[in-house]
Amino acid sequence: MCSNKGERFPEEMALPYGLPQRCLQAVAACWLISYVLSFVTGGCSLVLFTYLAVVALPAVAIYSFMNVDPGTKAVLVTGCDSGFGHALALHLHDLGFVVFAGCLMKDKGADSVKQLDDAGKNTGRLITVQMNVTSDAEVAAAVETVRANLPPSIKGLWAVVNNAGFSTFGEMEWVPINVYEMVASINLFGLIRVTKGFLPLIREAQGRVVNVASMLGRTGAYGRSPYCATKFGVEAVSDCLRMEMKKFNVDVAVIEPGNFIAGTSLYNADVVKAQSKKMWDGMTDEIRNAYGQEYFDQKTELMLSYTTAGVSDISPVVNAMTDAVIRVYPRCRYQPMALYELFKISVATHLPEYVYDAMFL
Repeated sequence: MCSNKGERFPEEMALPYGLPQRCLQAVAACWLISYVLSFVTGGCSLVLFTYLAVVALPAVAIYSFMNVDPGTKAVLVTGCDSGFGHALALHLHDLGFVVFAGCLMKDKGADSVKQLDDAGKNTGRLITVQMNVTSDAEVAAAVETVRANLPPSIKGLWAVVNNAGFSTFGEMEWVPINVYEMVASINLFGLIRVTKGFLPLIREAQGRVVNVASMLGRTGAYGRSPYCATKFGVEAVSDCLRMEMKKFNVDVAVIEPGNFIAGTSLYNADVVKAQSKKMWDGMTDEIRNAYGQEYFDQKTELMLSYTTAGVSDISPVVNAMTDAVIRVYPRCRYQPMALYELFKISVATHLPEYVYDAMFL
């Protein structure tokens, strides 16, 4: 698999994503059931637990290792110009899938798009598609391109991976409403537009929709409200769609990456500086005076520090996406993030707000 830096990862994951967690969940369930049964029947809880675990753990392992045949499936990935999408498109192609890679810059002849075209030249299984997810016309044209290029032996589209995204920063008073609308048009309404366009093909294949949210779809963060609002929306839309698609045997999975800014092109110093200057220039005198240049510059420096923070190796996210595509029974949520980040969203989800504020603000 290729990352944004061009290296190759193993084509097959050694273990299914999250297998240790699944086994721990099975052990916890066995312990709880054995405890209740021993209380009701008077039997030995250890013996009951052992019987249950002997059955449950192999079942979980078998369940987790069940894969589809990539040679019989086609997948669409959006946002393949760089980052997660670019790496995922190459990896799924290596595994044998027919891959349609949605690229914003295909019509501009971007080098990253040419790399994808070159990878698919010999196999015919990696096809780049011009796609601006905010454009009804381009999404509709992409649907027709996919229909026209699906091999006769493949029924429908197995998966849509909604990866395309955009981010900005700034406190609410600093960010113009049109920027909120622009971020939402890509991250949320673009995702909905693509999903609606390709759902008939997904239903035909009884496949799945894989939506890339974020840990910032589970908890807010300072100066990230334009981004957080859209990712909370992705979480909600995904939950609703999962319920609606059950009758069609279509799965919906959500990917919630932690901080992988250092490994993607989502942010860099030039982008942060440009966004910062545009925000400051666009403020009213009253807002500038209320916050002050020094405070504003401090927050810009904080955002600049994020551009080199986090994890540069994006393979955990790509592996999570791959698992959601290739497993017969995908998880509803994947959380490729550091333990600290997992702890943080657990506190935000399960404890009072004042506890979260005291710990992390």
